[in-house]
Amino acid sequence: MKAVSLFSGCGGSDAGVLATGFEVVMANDILPYARDVYLANHPETDYQVKDVSKIQHFPAADLLVGCYPCQGFSQGGVRNPDAKINKLYLEFARALGLIRPKAFIVENVSGMVRNNFRHLLDDQFKVFTEAGYKVKADVLNAAHFGVAQERRRIFIVGIRDDIDVDYQFPTRTHGEGFAKPTVTIRDAIGDLPDWPEGEFYAREFHWYYMSRDRRNGWDESSRTIVANPRHMPLHPVSPKMVKVKHNEWKFETDAPARRFTFREASRIQGFAKDFKFPETAAASLDMKYKVAGNAVPPPLFKAVAEALPAIWD
Repeated sequence: MKAVSLFSGCGGSDAGVLATGFEVVMANDILPYARDVYLANHPETDYQVKDVSKIQHFPAADLLVGCYPCQGFSQGGVRNPDAKINKLYLEFARALGLIRPKAFIVENVSGMVRNNFRHLLDDQFKVFTEAGYKVKADVLNAAHFGVAQERRRIFIVGIRDDIDVDYQFPTRTHGEGFAKPTVTIRDAIGDLPDWPEGEFYAREFHWYYMSRDRRNGWDESSRTIVANPRHMPLHPVSPKMVKVKHNEWKFETDAPARRFTFREASRIQGFAKDFKFPETAAASLDMKYKVAGNAVPPPLFKAVAEALPAIWD
């Protein structure tokens, strides 16, 4: 079984796909450090660093996956429904028409379902349906599938029209009352040092950061991991936060506080303990945070991919 990956980043979606038995024959992104990290962990993949619109030929594949950039939809972004970045799904649809895989999976932020973006979601359904696919979508929470954070994302899955089966999204596996317990911050990073030198963003906590509670405890799942280190959630070694008034919080004590490191962020995203961040010309602390925070949690993508019907023969 072969897969092509677009907007691949450092390989969160592809780690999930690989775990289900696929071979990722091609990956793509525009960030050189995303490629460096990807190839340090998956050296067998042909990774192309270029604008996807410049790629004219794709290898044959059974599955196409993609996580086109989401800044225009995200709560953490500018939220401009007319931004050019919001139309990258048309490039995914172009690749879909050229490859004609048996199935595809798309991941994006749950903000896509908001009323002011609904026309873009509807248009994605339209172009994917016109490309010859039966399309479904659902919003899933990574914490419900063994990831140590609350992270809601929309998945769009399509099965080619000539294949007489339907896709059913996976059902929740983790949490109270389910087969497996919630994965906590302690589960994900409890073996790592509390104060790793040079691995966390050590700048001040600005007023916007202090406008909400950024800390969860060791035995909870984390708040959502983000790509901007300034906004990264607090490590549980930090003192608790208490509310002063609307949009103003403070630390309960004067004890030192810090954000999660990029390595802790990758663990909380669900990457393997031995996941590598190579020291290359493109490496920087900010870039390590960016590729870790932008990634799809591998266990969540694996759950979605594993739910695909057996259509590969």
